[in-house]
Amino acid sequence: MKFNLSYPHTGSQKQIEFNDEKRLKVLNDKRLSHLVELDFLGDEWKGYIAKIISGSDKDGFCMKQGVMTTGRVRLLLKAGTKGFQSWKRKGERRRRSVRGCIIDTHFLSVLCMKIVKKGPAEIPGLTDVVRPRALGPKRASKIRKMFNLSKKDDVRQYVIRLPKPNRPRRKDGSVRTVAPKIQRLVTPERLQRKRRLLAQRRQRYQKSKVAKQDYLRLRAKLRQEKQQARRSSRSSARASQASAS
Repeated sequence: MKFNLSYPHTGSQKQIEFNDEKRLKVLNDKRLSHLVELDFLGDEWKGYIAKIISGSDKDGFCMKQGVMTTGRVRLLLKAGTKGFQSWKRKGERRRRSVRGCIIDTHFLSVLCMKIVKKGPAEIPGLTDVVRPRALGPKRASKIRKMFNLSKKDDVRQYVIRLPKPNRPRRKDGSVRTVAPKIQRLVTPERLQRKRRLLAQRRQRYQKSKVAKQDYLRLRAKLRQEKQQARRSSRSSARASQASAS
């Protein structure tokens, strides 16, 4: 059985293979998101505690949280959920096979874990190696939080750029780099655009208000003309009746 172990503090990951069935019985009846002591892997793992993240069986079917069984079941899943990816039509659902969230070491082949507590001994390739973050934060507020910046500081100067040595170099010979587009960035251009949109909204409101007043004025004028026409027609009818009599 293979174990994919990750250590978020160093950003490293390691895969080991362990096939002692007697020691693996410790994992039976454990569920996803449970904490497990890793003493069964060997003396160097004493004191380590890991959280079960995910896993898959020997046929490649993934474990799904909330399915309270050790076996495999067929569920009606919607697009985007674990176990079913679909890009065909909106609202599509299909029946897919998934493994339950309860561990049975006889059927599983891979188990993914995240170390939440480190033991006294170092694990080569996992806890003694620090891998820097390849991608930095993208949101402006998270960049400020990472570098302890104020709102007056320019966030664009602190974006983490990823070098691309495989790409052709620039004309000056420097290595090309890529950086994320900062989200929720408030710039003078953004403030000016916001002021313009607010001004346009006020202009539309004033225009509609004036148009409503003109409409009400015209409506009152037409009503008054209709009343005058009705009065004149009544007076002419009375005059004709009086002359006939």
